[in-house]
Order: sequence, then C-alpha cells, then structure tokens
Amino acid sequence: MLRLSTLLCTVFLCSVPFVLANDDVCVSLFDGMTLNGWKRAALGKALYEVVDGAIQGTTVDGSPNTFLASDREYADFELEFEVRVDDELNSGVQVRSRERTVADIKQSGGKGELGRFHGPQVEIEKSPGQSGFIYGEATGYGWLSPEPRQEPESKHRLIKNGEWNHYRVVAIGPRIQTWINGHQVADLTHEGIHRTHPTGKIGLQVHAIPRGTGPYRVAWKNIRIKQR
Repeated sequence: MLRLSTLLCTVFLCSVPFVLANDDVCVSLFDGMTLNGWKRAALGKALYEVVDGAIQGTTVDGSPNTFLASDREYADFELEFEVRVDDELNSGVQVRSRERTVADIKQSGGKGELGRFHGPQVEIEKSPGQSGFIYGEATGYGWLSPEPRQEPESKHRLIKNGEWNHYRVVAIGPRIQTWINGHQVADLTHEGIHRTHPTGKIGLQVHAIPRGTGPYRVAWKNIRIKQR
C-alpha cells in the first residue's frame, strides 16, 4: 500500500510541465483525518479542524492573522495542494516561514511582535485577484513579487471562485515559482528574503477580518511536498 501511494504521488507531481531532476519521494503533509504534523502558531484565534477530508480554517471575530504551521521545516522543495476559499476571505500559504523570536526582534532593531509568523506567502483570493503572487508576510517588504506593485493588469481570473483550485510552488534557492490550475503566475528571484528565510515551515493562513463580519472559511487538501 505504501509503495502504491508513493507511486501515485510521484506521478501526480510529475504530471505537470516542470519535472525535478532527481527521484526524491514526495510526502503527504496531511493524512486527511487529523491535524497530526501541524500546530497553530502562537498568535491568532482562528479555528482549524478536519472537515470532509480537508483542513478547514474558520475566522474568529476580532482575531489577527492566524497560521497553522507544519512541524517540520523545508528549504528547497516542490509543494502542491488544493484550496477553496470563500469570496469574502483573503488567505495564503506560507513557505520558509517561522514565528518571530527574541533574536529576530533584536536583529531588526527592536521591531516586530514576538511570536508573529513571518516569511514568504503565496497569495490566495477570489478572482479577479492576485492569487499566486508572493507577499512578504510581516517582513517589511510588502509584495515580494513586483507585478502587484507595478502592473494593475496583474490581476487575473485563474482562481475558480467557490471551487477547488490546484496550486504548485517550486522553491529552489532564492527563486520561487508558482502555478495555479496549470498556469504559471510568479517567477520570483529575491536574494534578500532568501538570506533571512532560507528555510522554514509551511503555514496555512486564515486572514483577519473586520469585527462583526464572517465567519468565513478556507480549506486545503491533497497537500504534498517533495524536497530537493
């Protein structure tokens, strides 16, 4: 059974145009039944639970951005997942991210909130939008991808609103590439963010919402990673 699962996962990852040069085995980060291998970051109160074979995140009134983080850290990898998000909710998947430590705050000259999850984030939002571009969550950079800052036409309709959407993220050194439903969105090389975040956790974001709104939901399934 294990060999069959490995074979199916390898076929899935290699069915898209980009093919890794090695034969590393991909690993499922979600067993479809429990949150084993994940832990909510220190800040935020959003609810994470398993619903119908997916990790579902639900907003909580007044909560800041909340993140469910992988137990393990990853440096160079190929990540795939499916996601469905309510139209009213902004979300994202963090890569190479971590909670802010005392050392991080000292290094930044006393800036930042202890425990704040920070690092590169792959955007998730309804169409038309800027899903798939890369944001520097709590890093001070704002958008890491230049397109959202410089090109109004970077908004696209690759996300099928209200449906499951397939994401693919390839991070090799300072280069991060993303695809949504088979279409490439970002091809970013950013030496600065790679120096500060060369490795880190995968994080599933439930974004803060205005008080008195919601609840809104985002869900992820088929989360797989292949390390380089």
